[in-house]
Amino acid sequence: MSTTSRRYAALAGVTAAAVAIGTAEPVAVLTGPRSAPLVAVGGVVVDAVPEPLKQFAIDVFGTADKIALLTGTALLLGGFAALLGVLAIRRLALGLAGIAALGAVGVAAALTRSGADVFDALPSLVGGGLGALVLWLFIDGPFELDPWLWAPPTASGSASSPPAPPAGLGGRPVSPAGTAGPAGRSVSPAGPVDRPVTPAGPPVPVTPAASVATVDPESRRRFLTGTGVLLGTAAVAGLGGRWLAGRRGVSAARDAIRLPAPVAPAPAVPAGADLSLAQLAPYVTPNLGFYRIDTALVVPQVNPDSWRLRIHGRVGTERTYSYADLLARPLVERYVTLACVSNEVGGDLIGNARWLGVPLRELLDEVQPEEDADQVVGRSVDGWTCGTPTAALRDGRDALLAIGMNGEPLPVEHGFPVRMVVPGLYGYVSACKWVTELELTRFADFDAYWVPRGWSAQGPIKTQSRIDAPRRRNRLTAGPVTVAGVAWAQHRGIRRVEVRVDGGPWQEAELAPTVSVDTWVQWSWRWDATPGEHKLQVRATDATGETQTERTQSVAPDGATGWHTVPVNVR
Repeated sequence: MSTTSRRYAALAGVTAAAVAIGTAEPVAVLTGPRSAPLVAVGGVVVDAVPEPLKQFAIDVFGTADKIALLTGTALLLGGFAALLGVLAIRRLALGLAGIAALGAVGVAAALTRSGADVFDALPSLVGGGLGALVLWLFIDGPFELDPWLWAPPTASGSASSPPAPPAGLGGRPVSPAGTAGPAGRSVSPAGPVDRPVTPAGPPVPVTPAASVATVDPESRRRFLTGTGVLLGTAAVAGLGGRWLAGRRGVSAARDAIRLPAPVAPAPAVPAGADLSLAQLAPYVTPNLGFYRIDTALVVPQVNPDSWRLRIHGRVGTERTYSYADLLARPLVERYVTLACVSNEVGGDLIGNARWLGVPLRELLDEVQPEEDADQVVGRSVDGWTCGTPTAALRDGRDALLAIGMNGEPLPVEHGFPVRMVVPGLYGYVSACKWVTELELTRFADFDAYWVPRGWSAQGPIKTQSRIDAPRRRNRLTAGPVTVAGVAWAQHRGIRRVEVRVDGGPWQEAELAPTVSVDTWVQWSWRWDATPGEHKLQVRATDATGETQTERTQSVAPDGATGWHTVPVNVR
């Protein structure tokens, strides 16, 4: 098989896969975006991938890890599809079997997701069927290339001359180019061509230049036109399906919501809480800039009119609440800083926002938890779970069932219509987005999503600090330099922040005012910088008197530790 033939065959396979994926998207508009093959398979990958690899993706891609996963999955699929195209030249059944296997993987992935039903298999079935049809069109159908393209070369590099007519792409006998056809015309696979026919006689030696297999121009044009049209159709179908899914989303329902005023507004941000320095994170993180780490490859679209929260399990009275029920209750507004357990020392997977919601303590009091119910399992609409200590929801901290963020309904990607917000706990054990269920149980009886994957069952936030300015690549001028950053120890508060240069004595930084112990605090320190290479380090002490440890620990199993260190160059 020549290099040219492999390229055309690979293109046929990729086109078939593109059609399968692209046409599945409009079908997924009807069955739900999580049933689309790429998303369904990607979800299984998220659940099954080894934890170190998952953490590596977060470290490298940050909040773009989901885009990277979908892109990587598409590239792997494209490579496999190209291989199927090459195999299909030799035997069409092999290529079709490969397409069927890909469709089966998509069906299995869609049906095994939480809350799936039989209709979730439709996108993969429809896409797989159309992909198989496209592969047939190019290998054994009207778009197939001149079969002489696939003629195997001889040792001298010339096309072989088998005693019998070679098989076509689908195994059909075809006439070699140049044999006599009706009415004395030469016949090629592309059709009759008006050229003289050499009378039968002794074989004529073939020169190397004449022995190179070529593609009939009309056949090649038909093939390339077909791939172009089908790839364009697949792109339009895929993008159109995504657009339609967005139109069927809940943005309009969210925009129509008018949040009631809280009976207990958040305390005013004190003057000076935000130092407004270049490179320093703002005290209140805008919604668009708030980090997002979760396992949802597509953002769940939950209609607030049909949303329900069920609280059950080890309770005296099971209760179910609607979104309207929450809006009718007295609402509380609080500033709370949330942090992800995957946040490395000095990382940015942390943000501070003003949250509006119903105190979880009140809802739990209404269902009367049993004495031994030490865990509240929050379940998202997509089946994800987190296990929160019951005590943390009833000890007086501002743990909320939140419906608002920074003065507006929750953004869809941050949990609309309802999510959990719990000060002092990492998000993986407390911040359930798109929550639809709270189950009272025991840590001894149930492990939430991340626990079997090697993470601690309970995740209190560790005392941490970060240098925002100057940054690693900054080139500084000798003289006064403002070193600034943030520190946090939610539900304990920060007592002191210290900075040192080149391992020298610790110097106490100035703390800015803050709303409460549940938020981070900005700090600053004036440094008389001298020329040369220097190393800045920071550490914080919380209100209990505990100073963050120098010992370096990775994020697993319960959060990173160590001192944030920033090398700088002063001219």
